[in-house]
Amino acid sequence: MRNNSRRIATLKDLARATGYSINTVSRALRDKSDIAAETKKKIKAVSKKIGYINNTLASSLRLGHTNIIAVILGDISNPHFAIMMKEIENTARKSGYSSFLVNTNENAELEREAIESALNKNVDGIIICPSQHNEENIRYLMQTRVPFVQIGRYFEGIAANYVVCNDKLGGYQAAKYLIDNGHRDILLLRGPLYISSARERLAGYKQAFKKAGLKINPGLVREVPVTGEGCAELISSIIKEKLSFTGILAFSDMIAWDAWTCLEKEGFKIPKDYSLVGFDNIQSRLAIPFQLSTISSYKRMMSSTAVNCLICLMKGKKTKPRECGGLCRHVISTKLVEGETVMRRREKTPRRKAGSAKPKV
Repeated sequence: MRNNSRRIATLKDLARATGYSINTVSRALRDKSDIAAETKKKIKAVSKKIGYINNTLASSLRLGHTNIIAVILGDISNPHFAIMMKEIENTARKSGYSSFLVNTNENAELEREAIESALNKNVDGIIICPSQHNEENIRYLMQTRVPFVQIGRYFEGIAANYVVCNDKLGGYQAAKYLIDNGHRDILLLRGPLYISSARERLAGYKQAFKKAGLKINPGLVREVPVTGEGCAELISSIIKEKLSFTGILAFSDMIAWDAWTCLEKEGFKIPKDYSLVGFDNIQSRLAIPFQLSTISSYKRMMSSTAVNCLICLMKGKKTKPRECGGLCRHVISTKLVEGETVMRRREKTPRRKAGSAKPKV
């Protein structure tokens, strides 16, 4: 049976409890300069005591803004996105904005629902890592004229705001690191090519081989879902194919960890049997005993830049933000983080095919 006795304290209740007028109480809660500091302190203390909660909807109708931003991300089970969300939330809070997260599971339909849900909540702006199955959702978002910034991914040919890392550079740094350590046959576990970061990391991988004067074995370039689902099955099938490779470059740290786990189950050791490099440097915030060699995308910088760009856009909806030259477009450099998963391969050591018997020591 529903309990109908629950009642939330109102502005009128707060005025009665403090002895001030509703107008004075309202202005004090909004930190208006014409209200004395001592009065503000007293009113805020009483508001906490009686459990007064500001009616955000009513305030937004009156003021024309909510000071709320929506963050739409693809897979919050991935620590990379969780870390980014924490940084977004911290940066937004410092500027007086609250934020809420919506997960899309990299699904275009769920992404559209997330956008519509955010708009229904009358958010001031949106930060989105687009699923990129198609352009429809971003074009719809553009039509709404609600300020938004893409983070981590972007659409070529669409005049929209974004903050991304230099994925091509990151792909190049990772592949070059393996090549410099004597690896010539490198398995690339890339994301789907409709995703901008997957295309650019592949371009970086190719660039590293070209600069080293090496040819790429097309059979060693394999696609995996960005959520990592099916990665173990793919690794198992590659082992059964007995493809020759000594290094692995994964689209993300999560995929790298999945590949590592699968190889360990098959009896192989990292980096003794295979060297491994990931992407995202999620271990920078996690206490992991064995460090993965990876590429840092500077998640904190990406997140704070995205929030600051969004605030810039929200505060100047009718004008182009001067700081960004009309559009907020930032490409942040990447950095190789050397861990413990890459071993230098000696040229005289014969390459062993995956799935074949291990050489005697």
